[in-house]
Amino acid sequence: MPPTKAELEAARDATIPDVIGPGLDVLFCGINPGLYSAATGHHFARPGNRFWPALHLSGLVPRRLEPHEQWLLPSYGLGITNLVARATARAEELTPEEIREGGVLLADLVRVNGPRVVAVAGVSAYRVAFGRPRAAIGPQDDAIGGAELWVLPNPSGLNAHWRLEAIAAEMARLRPAAAHARAVPGAQEETGLITGGGNGTTSRS
Repeated sequence: MPPTKAELEAARDATIPDVIGPGLDVLFCGINPGLYSAATGHHFARPGNRFWPALHLSGLVPRRLEPHEQWLLPSYGLGITNLVARATARAEELTPEEIREGGVLLADLVRVNGPRVVAVAGVSAYRVAFGRPRAAIGPQDDAIGGAELWVLPNPSGLNAHWRLEAIAAEMARLRPAAAHARAVPGAQEETGLITGGGNGTTSRS
């Protein structure tokens, strides 16, 4: 059963545990949980969010997973976290300070767990979190916590100008990147929060 209106409101500012493990191929990073996700405890859970169907179409998983099956992801070398942990109705409720702090915490998480690629799902939040106002979708010149860094389209249904097939195609581009990073361990080492030159939307999970 979907969450009730009261359950959604009670989920405001709640958090969801990360889906993570050591040495993942790709760690996906959302902006922050929506109320639907926080009420269910599942990432990208709101009906209409394209994360799970795009993940399947990309070839990163062998079948369409449902949000409640998120704990299977590490068995495929994948994981999920968020830039900001607290749930809101809309990403616009987050402050720039929260998003920037989330970038620092993400770098710490990456250093501890060692994923090969970090894929931030939302270019606007990425620009704020890491001070890269001209960043565009795709691979970045930066590294974070020793991992290669990518930006993906936000899979929220509110991000209507990105179609499901295009989101899946961007996810599919991660496959050779993750394999290359695995073959060349330590290739993206850096000393600060984020290094490199960088290149150059609305959350709801």
